Amino acid sequence: MIFVGEQPFAAPVASQSPDYDTFVALMEHPFLVNASEILNAIPERKFSFSRDRESGSDRSEDTSWVYVFQREYATVNPEIVKFVGTDEATTCVGLIIRNRESGMTSVAHMDSPDIVDIGLTQMMTWLVDHNAEVELDVHLIGGFEDASPNHMNGSTSPKSRTELNGYSFPLCTKIVKSLLRREEKFHIQTLHVLWHNTRRDFKGNAYPIFNGLLVETSTGIVTPANFDRTSRCPDEIVRRIRVTACCQDPSWDGKLLDTYDTLTDRIVIAACFWTSYEMHKALRLQQLPDSAILLNCSTSPSAEGPDFVENLRRQCEYVIRHPHWRQTFPKRQPRIFERTEDGGWRRC
Repeated sequence: MIFVGEQPFAAPVASQSPDYDTFVALMEHPFLVNASEILNAIPERKFSFSRDRESGSDRSEDTSWVYVFQREYATVNPEIVKFVGTDEATTCVGLIIRNRESGMTSVAHMDSPDIVDIGLTQMMTWLVDHNAEVELDVHLIGGFEDASPNHMNGSTSPKSRTELNGYSFPLCTKIVKSLLRREEKFHIQTLHVLWHNTRRDFKGNAYPIFNGLLVETSTGIVTPANFDRTSRCPDEIVRRIRVTACCQDPSWDGKLLDTYDTLTDRIVIAACFWTSYEMHKALRLQQLPDSAILLNCSTSPSAEGPDFVENLRRQCEYVIRHPHWRQTFPKRQPRIFERTEDGGWRRC
């Protein structure tokens, strides 16, 4: 069930393309159009753990954060974690769901329509008391017009569904469709996706306006954000590899990757495996020029961040150095990290 501006949202009736028409109606809702305009005026926050350390700020107040990688999600308690966020989203979508009463906040980095339904159920685990009706605030940021080169001659919304092919549109519509069909009360506060999140250069090439988000759990305030390598932790490379490796594990089919333990405030990275094929693939990728890596490994080669290729090369180097997954996960045990006094992470 979806609410906009505190009012129930009614999907268009008697439509030949109900999912498409419902999504466009939401995107054109004055409340959400205004929310996107306000978001566009907010400066993107550069989040860096190393810079925060040098500032001498109150560590427990300013750097209790959790970072979410692609296909991961985390549900955090505002009494323990001040910030939770994600970035590096081009055709992906960052999804925030927050319980208005408790402040419990869940953030997911959705990368495929296939994980939306089960992923939402995973996110709801710590957010909803099934014995009471709760109000949930929802923010979606990410996804852009990744396959619409002849975009609408300057108009602000699509004239036809064919103008919204690509990767972002199916994901965005699936999220909206699933929220609408669930019983929980979802108050959509931000729908900064597709044409609301698209900028164009002088040649008409499309790029996302924002690639990331940060939510302050105590207030629910959402800010566009960009994280550096010091704040995308812990165990950055292993978690990046796991995004691809989990595709070989049927136990993760249709699911988000569960990484953060809400009760203990620990990062728990479940074991994943890779084969000799992955090592040979890494060796081949290392021989390619940057342009070829972008074309072969990205859903939006022209819109990736400046460190996309470097991050892929670092993943390849790790797999080449550790061709057997058991070197990373001995006895198939998880890799566990606990928070340190200065706000960082330490492996248990």
